[in-house]
Amino acid sequence: MNEIQNLSRRVFIRNVGLASGGLILGCNYNLLANDIAVGSLTEFNPNLFVQLNSDGSLIIVASRSEMGNGVRTSLTSVVADEMEADWNKVSVKQAVGDAKYGDQNTDGSRSIVGFYETMRKMGAMTRMMLITAAAKKWQVNESECSAQNHFIIHTSGKKIGFGELVDVVTTLPVPANITYKDPKDFKYIGKNLKSIDVKDFANGSAVFGIDKRLPNMKVVAIARCPVAFGTVKSFDKTAAMKIKGVEDVIEFPRIEKPFGPLGGVAVIASNTWAAFKGKAALEIQWNYGKNEGYNSEKYMAELTERVHTAGKVEKETGDVNKAFGEAAKVVESTFQLPHLAHAPMEVPNAVAWVQGDSCEVWVPTQSPQDARDEVAAYLSTTVDKVTVNVTFLGGGFGRKSKPDYIVEAVMVSKTIKAPVQVVWTREDDIKHGYYHTVSAQYMKASLDAQGNVSGWLHRSAFPSIMSTFQPGTDYPAGWEAGSAADVPFEIKNFKVESGQAPAMVRIGWMRSVINILHGFSINVFADELAYAAKQDPLEFRLKLIGSDRIQDTKDSIKYDTARLKNVLKLAAKNANYSKPLPKGHAYGLAVHYSFYSYVASVVEVSMADDKVKVHNVYTVIDCGTAVNKNTITAQLEGAAVFGMSIAYYGKITANDGAIEQNSYSDYRMIRMNEAPKVHVEIVESTDRPTGVGEPGVPVIAPAIINAIFKLTGKRYYNLPLSDYDLV
Repeated sequence: MNEIQNLSRRVFIRNVGLASGGLILGCNYNLLANDIAVGSLTEFNPNLFVQLNSDGSLIIVASRSEMGNGVRTSLTSVVADEMEADWNKVSVKQAVGDAKYGDQNTDGSRSIVGFYETMRKMGAMTRMMLITAAAKKWQVNESECSAQNHFIIHTSGKKIGFGELVDVVTTLPVPANITYKDPKDFKYIGKNLKSIDVKDFANGSAVFGIDKRLPNMKVVAIARCPVAFGTVKSFDKTAAMKIKGVEDVIEFPRIEKPFGPLGGVAVIASNTWAAFKGKAALEIQWNYGKNEGYNSEKYMAELTERVHTAGKVEKETGDVNKAFGEAAKVVESTFQLPHLAHAPMEVPNAVAWVQGDSCEVWVPTQSPQDARDEVAAYLSTTVDKVTVNVTFLGGGFGRKSKPDYIVEAVMVSKTIKAPVQVVWTREDDIKHGYYHTVSAQYMKASLDAQGNVSGWLHRSAFPSIMSTFQPGTDYPAGWEAGSAADVPFEIKNFKVESGQAPAMVRIGWMRSVINILHGFSINVFADELAYAAKQDPLEFRLKLIGSDRIQDTKDSIKYDTARLKNVLKLAAKNANYSKPLPKGHAYGLAVHYSFYSYVASVVEVSMADDKVKVHNVYTVIDCGTAVNKNTITAQLEGAAVFGMSIAYYGKITANDGAIEQNSYSDYRMIRMNEAPKVHVEIVESTDRPTGVGEPGVPVIAPAIINAIFKLTGKRYYNLPLSDYDLV
């Protein structure tokens, strides 16, 4: 044990009664910020519960959503490790949506970041209470007792199981001084743990949203306007009603809120196939609205024109114009990146049953509290009358944190007074989502006679996510601009600007968010500068990052350039970057800081018959303390494929206001025969854990582009590569 912290006893909750013979322990979420709760027990806001039963079984309540991110396993393992619990006796119970659990929004790569310390506190506190209980039962000193693998062991050799101590523990006060394990004694933290849910995934018993069934449940398919924010003018349901299984067709309006349903015509049926067929048979006339003229090609031209004129200054140091005027060489490039869709394997879906002013839903959601709030607002009821049951998610990537599809189910259930399941088709998902933003970027830099970067100008224009929350927002939020303004390069003369960009569709966060576009342009442009300076891209990048320092960012977050350089060096080492590759093969590299983590990738690419193939991806991450290395490795493997999909195929376009793509056939993902070998190294660290799910994405596409340049001498500034018939 190596750490003791005095904690107010009011921080913790101890209770008996949730399970027969069980001890229930809860921890206030505000512990994360050292904000000790005060007041009576009724004022507590418990985040997570530990339930130890008299038979020794241990149940951890998980407040975050499982969507392939491994969060249920990782968070549970932290409690179990500090508690010295037997992993084989641990199970997980999923929390419903409720503010008492703290922030349940599972996005932004924040679950481990936000809950690691809290989970350690709960586990350590429980272990200490069990030691006290055993010492009291044996009438010995606590110093003579220790916890080991679900037992308390006395120095004499006698031991007693955790479950046998529940009756004593329930009579004890909460310890004031919490003692933590020394990290060198961790059994689960920092190891490779398989998912606690893997058996259920393998045998098919895991319940995803789309698996949920209720007695007498109706299935609903909804026709939405092809143009974002359009409305129904009129419709004819005659043909739809002739389809066997179709029971009714109703219209419902758009709710003009950030997460409000788009509205449309709902087909209610006894089964999914009938609902889909009925929707296809509808004859609908639409009011397309103001976005009918949206053409993505024309819009891109407008954005590109804007980034070639002065914009809103986001950050400025020194004098870039002077640097450009005195330069030995000036390099300029323009980047164009299209809209992207999340396209998770499991389409949006929700089961809802409204009964009077109460409602219960079963749903694959990343944000159950947002869902609960939106449902309560629609029903004009209080949140305590809304229950949001969180199922497993078949992928999320940020799409399933927006509860529009959940409110749709509630609207229909309320209207027909029956339980319903709304199921989107793949076409619905592609055509009516919240899209990752489209962007144009202009970059200009100067090199001095020694090949050093003396000036840097970066100008971006892209519709902001804030436009979804505040219609009419035409410029990025501070954190969006920050991913360009906080570039970790030591450049004396530096300027970042933003151009105006009104949103024409719903803009939403997607895995890695704004880092996708800025990580791409910065890494490709830095590589271009290396060649202009006639220097090796690796050495040039290390020199560009500069001295070891703790650097402030636009959002007052500090990062360590030494850690950034380290992951780049390690990725190069793992790839044997300096060694010759087979003819027709080349390496490309990229490095990026996001979600408090440092990530670098070196990719091995070949070109044959003018087609690109990625053979190997060498990724290194420094994410502080690695809670579950198995999960981290899986996340970075997935990020490599996700990033490749963006580079190869990612493109959403609009014509006459309507999204042109339909399914995986024309919005493709990387397939098995295209997937590379992904080699992952996790930097050993005792620093506080940082994000994992997203920071591996931004480095992949630019590394591929940089490798292609090394092979062909041609640099691609616009994605996807499928536009050039390279894949």
